[in-house]
Amino acid sequence: MNNILEVRGLRKNYSDFTLKDINFSLERGYIMGFIGPNGAGKSTTIKLIMNLIKKNNGEIKIFGLDNVAHEKDIKQKIGFVYDENYYYEELTINEMKKIISPFYKNWDEKSFQSYIKQFDLNPKKKIKELSKGTKMKFSLAVALSHGAELIIMDEPTSGLDPVFRREILDILYSLIQDENKSIFFSTHITTDLEKVADYITFINKGEIVFSMPKDNILDKYAIVKGSKKLLDLDTKKEFLNISENSFGFEALTDNTTKIRSLFKDNVIIERPSLEDIMVHTVKKVI
Repeated sequence: MNNILEVRGLRKNYSDFTLKDINFSLERGYIMGFIGPNGAGKSTTIKLIMNLIKKNNGEIKIFGLDNVAHEKDIKQKIGFVYDENYYYEELTINEMKKIISPFYKNWDEKSFQSYIKQFDLNPKKKIKELSKGTKMKFSLAVALSHGAELIIMDEPTSGLDPVFRREILDILYSLIQDENKSIFFSTHITTDLEKVADYITFINKGEIVFSMPKDNILDKYAIVKGSKKLLDLDTKKEFLNISENSFGFEALTDNTTKIRSLFKDNVIIERPSLEDIMVHTVKKVI
């Protein structure tokens, strides 16, 4: 298996939070969505991958190399796109590029100019004059202009309007046609991942809930709706989580066959969204 990113037994201890023995891997040529509620450990995991903070235990390999011992070589081939702006606000796009480009030995000015044109960016505009979506495009242009093979994105579509979000997703989908590249995409906007992700890794309270192909996840789980009269102590045990209201109940299951056998035609069984799965799972452990 040709893994571009491998995380094994990763642990980080804080006084009020612990990242607990995280395990997942990403192959070349795929997009992995990294989901979870606020405070679940997404940003901590990304900071550990980028060696911005020190781990307590575990192993992170990128391109088959240890991310600490080979940090400089690895970061030459990583494109990191933040949610926040870390550029000098008073500089123009072109001036900022002149500061960034010398750090990358494989910087390709021709590619950068091509992306500037493709993304409709004005190189004479100051960073502070750019919208959030335009800053995101600039970050992507930088990430793609130095031969990056792994693109790591931390909440890239947060706060963007639907048109900009769709445009960013189209760019990512186009990028991944190069089977040598991969994208690790942290977000709480699960609808974006349903459009582009191949794999989903779900983290909650510092632990991995699952890391699987997206289609397998959506096939495994189901949303069940029915009358509260159908629920008793025994039937409730058949669900992963149940939400009740005045109209009935909605529940999450990972065993559709058993639910059909138990309730027959008295319930409605629907294909869930990633958001359905995440919300019900998080509610279950609160």
